[in-house]
Amino acid sequence: MVVSKAWTLRQHFQGFPKASDFHLREETLPQPKNGQVLLEAVFLSVDPYMRPYSQTMMKEGDVMIGSQVAKVIQSYNPSFPVGCHVVSDCGWRSHWVCDGAELTPVLPDWPQDIPSPWPWGLPCVVHLTALYGLEEVCEIKKGETLLVNAAAGAVGSVVGQIAKIKGCRVVGCAGTDTKVSYLKELGFDQVFNYKTATSLEESLREAAPHGYDCYFENVGGKFSSVVMPQMREYGRIAVCGSISMYNDTTPQTGPYVHTHMIFKQLRMEGFLCARWKHKHQQSLRRLMAWMTEGKLRCNEHITIGFNNMPAAFMGMLQGDNTGKAVVKV
Repeated sequence: MVVSKAWTLRQHFQGFPKASDFHLREETLPQPKNGQVLLEAVFLSVDPYMRPYSQTMMKEGDVMIGSQVAKVIQSYNPSFPVGCHVVSDCGWRSHWVCDGAELTPVLPDWPQDIPSPWPWGLPCVVHLTALYGLEEVCEIKKGETLLVNAAAGAVGSVVGQIAKIKGCRVVGCAGTDTKVSYLKELGFDQVFNYKTATSLEESLREAAPHGYDCYFENVGGKFSSVVMPQMREYGRIAVCGSISMYNDTTPQTGPYVHTHMIFKQLRMEGFLCARWKHKHQQSLRRLMAWMTEGKLRCNEHITIGFNNMPAAFMGMLQGDNTGKAVVKV
């Protein structure tokens, strides 16, 4: 028998999450049966989506949702031998028993010279989200101008790099000067600190006087309202997140986008990465090639210790991370 630790939602968040909203419990797992495996968490992901999902998809007392890279430490399933690594959506758990139906094997030929946790695949969902948002939703083309906000975050930093690989002009914004410097190192054409900018509207116009063909939306709220008038005709908007609104206790209201959508003939589309699950393996190999060629850089913000899951989650929501936020057990 294995005793697993699990972080649960003690109570639904009211505004920004607090440490007291979480509860760490222990649970004794059953012995794996035929066809099942026992997993041990290696890296766990903390992501912005967990905040709104917890409100709509979880009950108080549920284990916090999320993905992890886990090692198979006991197996009665030939598809997942002992010692292999998989991506699992079993949430904030240190161990778990499952039948393997929802497990994704980590690519066996993942380059070993890419720093962990990248070889084990956890941040791949971030990369896939960036890729699909650009290719499938924005249908981005060489020579176009892209705007991405929260650009130093897990998704945003990858979005900008992939757009550069595709021959686009990239404008990004972030909340600290250190993050601005990081994005310039990644090759972004124009970057500004939205927190110190005198005028967001003027900063956006100065960065792209002729407007934006594509907008990768991670922030929402007032930022999005300022961007809309600066979209070019037939512009495309990929709505990936709205982190500025996740902790609101009172819903934000307009301005509204309809007039700009109509007269500029814009296309705005929300999306989830799983829509293109059938392309994952092929897409991961493309991303892997860019990494090995040095065209796509990876940055992780690593918190050590399973007991620090809530702290890592709250830090990510307030922008402590540059790149992908993960917890190493």
